[in-house]
Amino acid sequence: MSYTPTNALISIDIQNDFCPGGALAVGEGDAIIPFVNDQIAHARTHNAPIIMTQDWHPATHASFADNHDGKSPFDMVEMFYGAQVLWPRHCVQGSQGAAFHSDLHVNPADLVIRKGFRPEIDSYSAFFENDKQTTTGLHGYLQNRGVTSVTMVGLATDFCVAFSALDAARLGYQTSVLLQGCRAIDLDGSLAAQLSAMRDAGITLID
Repeated sequence: MSYTPTNALISIDIQNDFCPGGALAVGEGDAIIPFVNDQIAHARTHNAPIIMTQDWHPATHASFADNHDGKSPFDMVEMFYGAQVLWPRHCVQGSQGAAFHSDLHVNPADLVIRKGFRPEIDSYSAFFENDKQTTTGLHGYLQNRGVTSVTMVGLATDFCVAFSALDAARLGYQTSVLLQGCRAIDLDGSLAAQLSAMRDAGITLID
């Protein structure tokens, strides 16, 4: 992948709780880290902006199954913004599970976006919370940097990466996803569905 100052690298949620041994582990989630670190180094060499996102939930977060009587992880519920998967408790603010994986090269990042910190709403995308209206501030930052295209890696392909990529495309960014730098949860066919949605949105999927 070639990087320029107008092509930002966005690394999504490479945190302990999404890696093997974590509370919401993605299979082989840590296996992407050497590839992602290579992309970070390459982006830095070419003065491309590097952004990392970090899931950052309060213990009372509405997406946690154990905050709902009689509900189990991966049940579906209706929130004020639509359908929501209930997740195992994960990435609680300040916890070791919420920390970036120790092998990830975090220091080169220009910006860290913490998302999901509002207790009443989940946040998959790097750009918007799940109501599709509440912004994270990333779009404004990229505009100020003159960014016109984004390249994404991270966890998980079919949730936070896909939601971020789809929002980026909707906002007008030329968007690529490096699938070698991603891993999926694949919940009830979610991976195939989201790969199809990204292709339909004109997102370039690089395997």
